[in-house]
Amino acid sequence: MSRHPSLAGLKLVLGGNVFGWTADRDTSFEILDAFYEAGGRMIDTAECYSFWVPGHTGGESEAVIGAWMAERGVRKHMRIATKTNVEAKPGGLRPDVLKAHLAQSLDRLQTDYVDLYYAHRDDPETPQDEVVDGFATLIAAGQVREAGASNFSEERLRGAMAAAKARGVPGYGVLQNQYNLLERGEYDSGYQNFCVVNDVAMLPYYGLAAGYLTGKYRKDADFDRYPRGASLKKYAERGPALLAVMDRIAKECEATVAQVALAWLLDQPGVAAPIASATTADQLDELVEAIDIELMPDQLTQLNKAVPQG
Repeated sequence: MSRHPSLAGLKLVLGGNVFGWTADRDTSFEILDAFYEAGGRMIDTAECYSFWVPGHTGGESEAVIGAWMAERGVRKHMRIATKTNVEAKPGGLRPDVLKAHLAQSLDRLQTDYVDLYYAHRDDPETPQDEVVDGFATLIAAGQVREAGASNFSEERLRGAMAAAKARGVPGYGVLQNQYNLLERGEYDSGYQNFCVVNDVAMLPYYGLAAGYLTGKYRKDADFDRYPRGASLKKYAERGPALLAVMDRIAKECEATVAQVALAWLLDQPGVAAPIASATTADQLDELVEAIDIELMPDQLTQLNKAVPQG
């Protein structure tokens, strides 16, 4: 039996951060319907989505997903991942806090379990043996199928896994860190090997570099046209050379640059599936088609060389 039953057969995880935010309820339902009809079966969300929007308190995304599953009657077919402790609060991963926050998420999702429950960020105060015990208790109760770590350093993931092993309880089986052609960072070195050796599945977020790798940021003016543009200006120096290579490979594959970016991720050791969001059903179709693209070795080499890392 696979260590990761919730990940079996996955090629793409639908990011739920847009639901109840840039995608209203009706649009969210259209995207979710299209994802389901295309065979998509896992959705990633978090208790904090979308607390950054004026008037929002968090939980909006979970509520939309829960309403959709209830109306469509598809909970048994879907795999749901959610997260807690985005602010990395001291004590944010204490067992009692985990239990209370999960209960709130389950209520919004209209379900009695989640397939994957993440520590959204590390807890600098709570001893790691207490944290892993807290997750293990939720797993034993049937409320969580598997625990995951998000935005964890290699050192802290190693420590958490050692604590779980010492206590004889399930540890983090999934890692969700940022990883894409432009942001390869820590994971692209010894961390990746550690995850592969220890069967920690990687479900990277920002697989499209928050939209930069869709190719819609080509000129200085483009950064002013979109809400995320200001935060993506950091790619203005390194990005164009990569996009030029991606354009060429996309033409060779009869694909889009976004599809090339996701296909590259799917080829990386340890990556189970990328997480990507869509704000329209048409965008979703483009993302889903990426799983059928197979990049050739020379194309992978060109992509890897296109952006100096460090």
